[in-house]
This record gives sequence, structure tokens and C-alpha cells, in this order.
Amino acid sequence: MIYDVAVIGAGVIGSAIARELMKYKLKVVVLEKANDVSCGASKANSGIVHGGFDPQPNTLKAKLNVEGVEKLFDAAKLLNVPIKRNGSLVCAFSEEETKTVEELYNRGILNGVEGMKILTGDEARAIEKNLSKEVVSALLITNAGIVCPYELTIACMGNAMDNGAELKLKFEVQKIEKEKDLFTIESKEGDKVQSRYVINSAGGASASTAALVGDNSYGIIPRAGEYLLLDKKEGARVSHTIFQVPTKDGKGILVSPTVDGNLLLGPTATVVSSPEDTYTTKEGMDKVIKLASKSVTGIDLRSVITSFCGVRATGVSDDFIIEESKKVKGMINLVGIDSPGLSSTFAIAEYTVDILKGLEELTPNPDFNPEREDPHFFRKMTDSEKDAYIKEHSDYGKIVCRCERVSEGEIKDAMKRNPVPHDLDGVKRRTRSSMGRCQGGFCTPYIMKLLAEDSLESVTKKGKESKMLTGKL
Repeated sequence: MIYDVAVIGAGVIGSAIARELMKYKLKVVVLEKANDVSCGASKANSGIVHGGFDPQPNTLKAKLNVEGVEKLFDAAKLLNVPIKRNGSLVCAFSEEETKTVEELYNRGILNGVEGMKILTGDEARAIEKNLSKEVVSALLITNAGIVCPYELTIACMGNAMDNGAELKLKFEVQKIEKEKDLFTIESKEGDKVQSRYVINSAGGASASTAALVGDNSYGIIPRAGEYLLLDKKEGARVSHTIFQVPTKDGKGILVSPTVDGNLLLGPTATVVSSPEDTYTTKEGMDKVIKLASKSVTGIDLRSVITSFCGVRATGVSDDFIIEESKKVKGMINLVGIDSPGLSSTFAIAEYTVDILKGLEELTPNPDFNPEREDPHFFRKMTDSEKDAYIKEHSDYGKIVCRCERVSEGEIKDAMKRNPVPHDLDGVKRRTRSSMGRCQGGFCTPYIMKLLAEDSLESVTKKGKESKMLTGKL
């Protein structure tokens, strides 16, 4: 089959682009090197919907961030993705930092951000009782929010697939050739896909992917961010997302609730050699703890249940680059989509497809369905509604993950829904099973049993050689 468009990368941006493309009569395929969608920066970021005050005015980053906020809230509702408009506070700890807060406020005004206000330290503590007494002022941004980034990615790809898009996993692009008006894309394993257009949304590999067709005009700086995630008993420590004033390396260490009720601390911003360098370090964890404790008092660090690291693809230009390659017609490159990329997701998707519209006329798809069924309908039921549902669907009456109260029925349902999971982490991202206090200590063996097609030895944590079992004794 010859596709109209091949999208490289199934992170949140690539998945949203695939969904946007399905609004038109197009044959679309998404190529992803991992065993699942959302396996790069999209699964390991802060999940913050940034209000739009931070990007420099008159940049693409500022434009798409401000446009993207409401588009994200609207899309999340259609896709049944957890999202909350909790607002954020950018805290200053000195008069010098207060000047920065004022600059951010003025920058937000220029960018068209509404709902901002500069507070005194006491005014900030009046709405956040655990805020440090050292805070002397803060910028309140009421339109900011929090979202689950991996659920958003899964929902976008699922909706795209439900509307006809194809997804090819374990397809690591190694070679791209163009002959006349047709691209041939080859994986490391030798599989080939042909398409008339290519959209390069490969995140940390976007510059190297562009280089496969001889376009060496892009550069990426991989910047690692380490996080600590705390148990839900700490989830109400703050209600807003708490920032410190940003530096040249990013928005700094934050303290934020998550949409699922946990507390998140981080990230660091360390330049690493590769987007694959997702290890955590003692130095990074110490920095997260020190700076998070500077903003918010009383954090119970005994409640940390896991740590993780994500690598964002910072561009050398400090702005989003979304354009048709100047060297190869028909290839659209997205490079340097770091923060606020998540907040800009649906604005970026529309902007990218608009570039494609400039290359040829697209025919609207009257059958496109923008909505996705709620994968978490069961947990939202009342006890009496659950009792009635369990009588008809007995698998929902068996709790597999005790920490997150996830039933066998929910896991089995997730295993049939686009895009289907193929490993333990895939089930985890879709159902929250093993995301609780015990981190899978009780439920992992049973989920392995549900996943096993031939034998338990076939089950992996995240694909490739990450086998949970190596054999029988």
C-alpha cells in the first residue's frame, strides 16, 4: 500500500497530528520505534498545561502555546482524558526575582494571556497554605492546568486509529529515500513503507531523522529532567502548580498535584549525550528535594513511591521549528518541540496539517468522529451502579490492583482498545494498575498472566529484551 502521509514518532505530538490528519480523506500510517505509543518524552514529563506567559513574544512557541491551551482542554473533553484547570503560581524569593515575575507578567500580556495577577507573598499563602514563608511575591496564572500526558497520547492515537489510521510499532526508521514523488521509509529490521508525504515528529531523534534525507540544518540538545512522584496522601499538599522563577535551563523545579491525585516534584535540566539517557541520579534527586522544599513546606519525602527521568528535545534555536524541509519537498519537520509542547499539542497538530494543505488540497472526511469512549467509566460509577454492572460483567468485580482499585475487567477492556498494549508498562499507562504505593508488588504476576499469549516467559516490561522471566527452574 502507498500511504498519503507517514508520521514518524508516536509521542503526543505525532499522535495528535495523526488524529488531525484523519479529519481528511487520507491514508495515514504512524511509525514508532518502541513497543507502544508515548514511550519517549510524552510519558515522562510534568503534565503541565502552561498558560503561555513564558515564551518570548512573537515566536511560534508563544503563538502555539497561547492558542493551544483551550484547544487542549476542548480535545481532552472529547477524548475523555483526565485534565484539570488548577492554575499555577510562579514564586519569587527576593526583590530581584520579583522583577522577573513582573517581566513574566508583561510578557504574558504581550502574548495575549488572560487571567494573570501578581500577588504578594501573603496573598499567595492565603490560597496555598503550605507555601514557604520565604516567598515574597508570585505570579498567578488562572488558565493553567494539569493533564495526564501518556493518557492524552494514547487517546489521540486510539481516536486516529478508530478513524482509520494505521500504527506500526517496533519500526525504527533507519533509511528514507525519495524517488520522484514517493518516499520509501525503511526500518532497522528491513520493513518498508511508502508514502507521498512524511511528517517527522520523532522528538529527540527529529534532527537525525531529517538528516536521513540529507537535511542537516537542525540540531537538538537532549536535556534530562528527573522527577519524584509521591503517594496520594501527599496529593493535597498544594492545589496549584508551584513554580520558581525560570532560568536559562527551563522553568525550574515545580511542586504540583497530578490529575490522578499524587504529588509531583521536579524536573532537573541536565544536558545529556542521548535522548535515551533516562537514568536517575542521586545528585538529581537531591536537587529536586532541596528546591521543592524551598517552595513548599512539610513535604513528606517518606511518601516517595517512584522516581523517573524524561529527556526533552531542546532545539538550538530556542523556538519550535515546524516547516517543510528546504532540501526535500514533501517532508515536514518538527524540531525542538520541548516545553510548552504538551500545552501546544493541538495547535501544533493544526499548524502542521495547514502546511500540508499548502502542498495540496485536502478533502474533508465527513465520517470523522472526534470523540473517544471513556476508558475509566467504571471508576466513575456510584457503588450501586458498580454492583449492577458487575452482575452483568463479572470481571469488573475482581480487583487486580489494590492500590489503584483497578479491576480485571478494566484491564481486559484496555487490552482490546486501540492502541492495544503489548507489555506491562502499556497496561500500566492505560489502567493505572501498578502505579500505586506498592508499584506493582502485588498485581504484576496476575497482569502478566492476562498478557501472556503463549507463556509467561513471553511477557516484557517494555518490549525488546525487558523480559520479566527468563525461564523455568
